Amino acid sequence: MNPITTNLRCNEQIRISPIRVIGPENEQLGVLGTAEALRMAYDQGMDLVEVSPNVRPPVCRIMDYGKWKYQQKKGQKKHHEQELKEVRLRPKTDTHDLEIKIKHAIEFLRDGDKVQFTMVFRGRERAHREVGLATYQTILAELGDRAKVERPASIDGKNMVMIVAPGRIEKPAEPAARPAAGDTPAAGEKAASRPTTSASAPLTQSLNIPAPAAEAPAPKPAAPAQPPTMS
Repeated sequence: MNPITTNLRCNEQIRISPIRVIGPENEQLGVLGTAEALRMAYDQGMDLVEVSPNVRPPVCRIMDYGKWKYQQKKGQKKHHEQELKEVRLRPKTDTHDLEIKIKHAIEFLRDGDKVQFTMVFRGRERAHREVGLATYQTILAELGDRAKVERPASIDGKNMVMIVAPGRIEKPAEPAARPAAGDTPAAGEKAASRPTTSASAPLTQSLNIPAPAAEAPAPKPAAPAQPPTMS
């Protein structure tokens, strides 16, 4: 059966009789009348599908036609044809509008398309092409690895054009792993991991302030005199 063809005559649409019938397990059932083959298909809860209409007698197969069509469509890979999308700018495009245009460009790149940035200069704006170069540098910084320059910014008539192609595909950031319950450091390890710094010593040295003199310890009080003992 042609895997591309999904619209085949089945069941009552088959008007020719007799037909050569193939069973659901690909077994040859021989040449039968169409009514008899259709009854056999209905008894099994399946369809009678004409798979080779150009031979005589036509070849029909007993099968689940709906399930087969679903599998055929699911197996066909969708190929995206790359297109060139255009994003038009002006030298006076404000920051908010520029952010929106950059978001549209990112969506185009994610779909696998190229993006052409076209900055339109009018009148005296043509004398300030450096504004366009600065804007394109901002755009490239925002796109980052998501785009690669295919055509650097250059003058094309009255416009300045830059073309970028899809670059690296973004991947979601992985969450940081949490330490297990038994991996919690002990209190002594926490204290050892903290650097011991003395903020006052470097600061006083940099300002040439002498360190305060150490205070002398207070004298201990004399012990009380013991009364004489009588012998």
